[in-house]
Amino acid sequence: MPRTPAELFGADEAALAAYRIVHETLAAWGGCEERVGRSQLGFRRGRGFAWLWNPRPYLRHPAADVVLSFALDHELASPRVRQTVRTSALDVVHHVDLIDPATDLDPELLGWLHEAYDRAGDPRD
Repeated sequence: MPRTPAELFGADEAALAAYRIVHETLAAWGGCEERVGRSQLGFRRGRGFAWLWNPRPYLRHPAADVVLSFALDHELASPRVRQTVRTSALDVVHHVDLIDPATDLDPELLGWLHEAYDRAGDPRD
């Protein structure tokens, strides 16, 4: 099982670039716990709020090399959101393709990520 983002994403430059941008952004907001799993990299505060993952093993024709998923309490109406899944009465997970992380991780998407970050709470509370 991978133990680091580099082990998880290997030579996938888009995924590694997305990780660097998300990691630096979250660090600027106060940081969070990162958990590397078999198929995804999770970000947690009081609970999980965002995930980076490679869609190739799961989708027949993925539009991107990496996907950013994040949990909100409502569904966003945006063409950028590829899919939403209500995972509980309180959570709607949104999946956004990152074709070019440097441009796709723009103020709009980072605003949604910030909303998910805030909503996840502070583990020190």
